[in-house]
Amino acid sequence: MEQLDQTDITILRILQKDSKKTAKEIAAILNLTPSPVYERVRRLEKQGIIKKYVAILDKKQIDRSITVICQVSMRYHNEAFIEKFEAQVQSLDEVQECYHLAGQVDFILKIHTRSLEEYHDFVKTKLSKIENIGVLNSTFVLKEIKHSSEYYI
Repeated sequence: MEQLDQTDITILRILQKDSKKTAKEIAAILNLTPSPVYERVRRLEKQGIIKKYVAILDKKQIDRSITVICQVSMRYHNEAFIEKFEAQVQSLDEVQECYHLAGQVDFILKIHTRSLEEYHDFVKTKLSKIENIGVLNSTFVLKEIKHSSEYYI
């Protein structure tokens, strides 16, 4: 992979804050012409450094104000069970993030729902149906202090 220079890093920082910025707008910030900025962005996309562009929604305005951090411990830790769990979690729309961990807890899930009742229904009808789950521990977020999709580079 090609080394990122300071201009690349600045472009990435700008796009992380606002991915709708055009090459012309970024060029104006960097005191460059749009053409080299456009080429740099395309190169960063081709290299896979920029994976995709997304819209970040306000969870309250789309009625997903309950955030749950769910810790999952598996009964058995063989490869087949882990791969099956990972595949099944991929299909659960309520799960926004899932991380496989080392330590006492095997997986952390970040889940957004409309209400505690909806979360209860999710656990009862979907999550608990996944084979090999030993322990589920749910922690409910009281207040979001910091939320960022930006990487520090």
